[in-house]
Amino acid sequence: MARKWVSLVTGHILNNSHNTNSKKDTASKAPYSVQESPLGTAKHVRIVGIGAGASGINMIRTLRKNLTNYEHVIYEKNSRVGGTWFENRYPGCRCDVPSHNYQFSWRPNPEWSNFFSPAEEIEQYLHRVCEEEHMMDTIKTRHKVTGAWWDESRGLWNLKVTNLETNEEFSDHANFIIDASGILNNWKWPDVPNLKSFQGDLIHTANWPKDFDYANKSIAIIGNGSSGIQLLPVIQPDVKELYHFVRTPTWVIPPRIMTMKIMGGPAKEILDQIELDEKENFTKAQIEKFKNDPIFYRKFVMAIEKDINSFFPVVVNGSPTQEFARVKATEFMTASLGGDEKLCKALIPTFPLGCRRLTPAPGYLQALRTTNTKVITEDIAAVVPEGIRLASGEIIKLDAIICATGFDNSFVPRFPIVGRNGNVQDIMRSEIPMGYMSCALPGVPNYFTFLGPNAPIGHGSVFTLSEHIARYITRAISKCQTEGIRALAPSAAAISDYAAHVAAFMPRTAWSAPGRSWFKGGAEDGPVTALHPGSRVHFFHMLEMFRGEDWDYVYDGEEKGKGKEKGKGGNRFAYLGNGFSTRELDPNADSTWYLDVEGVL
Repeated sequence: MARKWVSLVTGHILNNSHNTNSKKDTASKAPYSVQESPLGTAKHVRIVGIGAGASGINMIRTLRKNLTNYEHVIYEKNSRVGGTWFENRYPGCRCDVPSHNYQFSWRPNPEWSNFFSPAEEIEQYLHRVCEEEHMMDTIKTRHKVTGAWWDESRGLWNLKVTNLETNEEFSDHANFIIDASGILNNWKWPDVPNLKSFQGDLIHTANWPKDFDYANKSIAIIGNGSSGIQLLPVIQPDVKELYHFVRTPTWVIPPRIMTMKIMGGPAKEILDQIELDEKENFTKAQIEKFKNDPIFYRKFVMAIEKDINSFFPVVVNGSPTQEFARVKATEFMTASLGGDEKLCKALIPTFPLGCRRLTPAPGYLQALRTTNTKVITEDIAAVVPEGIRLASGEIIKLDAIICATGFDNSFVPRFPIVGRNGNVQDIMRSEIPMGYMSCALPGVPNYFTFLGPNAPIGHGSVFTLSEHIARYITRAISKCQTEGIRALAPSAAAISDYAAHVAAFMPRTAWSAPGRSWFKGGAEDGPVTALHPGSRVHFFHMLEMFRGEDWDYVYDGEEKGKGKEKGKGGNRFAYLGNGFSTRELDPNADSTWYLDVEGVL
């Protein structure tokens, strides 16, 4: 009697090896043979990183700790590492996240001088990490990636790179690109007619001239985002006249330490044990205690971290926390502005707290009440050679115009990235930016990005975020290395479903409320493209597991045209190899690791 069985794949009844369909299927595939390598063998890959800010630097360490058989180079356009903290040097520039949480978890620094670190100190920290961790051999400064094109047949990226020292362009290739060029990197001028006609000093805060002297000059500051409100109180005492152009009100919260105590968060108790001066500088004795008492230092860092993580309810619409915070912020701003009716109307928003990024601004509101400062809410008609012409026709004569107008947050890359669906630049310009969990893009294989569309850029320390994203990316690359995968990209269905969830969730938050914000790409209304749909801890939890079912794969040996038709060959289980495991063949590995797991997943 002929033997029969049911295929688990098709459900059809098959009659032993004489089934004609089985013969036809077998004939259409290339002959399969076992690879003579043990399970766990990592194939060689080349990884090109873009940008040596905090994310790029952390990526070096994460790859070193987790991968073997790879090469890694980072192209950095600046002359030094540090990213935004190398580029931004305007007076008063500092982080708006507490210092001891704005650092790598694997590289604590008990010697931060202030509760909120100055830009120069952060840049020095990043440079010191690179030097002491011997990372500079991986980083090529003064090198700029100018284009990347995906080659499907080879499973490689072809890149063009310019050496900015010699202006020489050369070609490179990579199995994987990791884009850490940053979301707050490509600064932009304001959309003001005839801006470049001004004959005085025209300055952007992200490109501050080292030797610019603003003393006794008539100065305009355009913009009241983070940069503008940090800069203004620093230069106000020295300038002759200061004109502050405000297009949209902004929430200015009380000093962060005061806020943490008022809100009664996890840090309230330990902050009473910290010694700070009136400018929130740590005393010498406090720094010594941090250095000599690691248990107390760790307790302090953890308490501040928990407090940062507890912020999310403030932006949840209708929450008691949001209403309480709004009332306290309104009281603080009103008092700081001396109850001045005109200033209160111009500065205190009607939109919810958190609609725009919240930034501590010591001295900002008080500086607006000084005799040499004038807040202007009238529209700018145009820039003229001698200054700014208002919509009313009045001309304000100026020595310098300082544009604190932020960055291009459109997610449009600064150079062509051509994947399976064309140039990402064109796609991002014509469509709402969409990504997969902020670190991968549809139709762009073997490409990962830090802080892409709907990243948690407004959720706290980018250092901690970069560590979680780096581990996620590294898991994906390791999967490709050890499972015979030539290319992977998030599926169109996964991208669509994720985008639908983001769109449905955002109306629950203050981020989506009417009000001009870079969270919405600078628009008054529209989709929130720059923030994660949830809390900071929610983002970390989401990235803990790699959801393999959300990705499309091309396997080694597989024929694939444009990523749409079903491939031929390329057995997905070829990585199983010759029946042995690297864990039993490596003399330094523990071949009985499974005895110590105790059921932990």
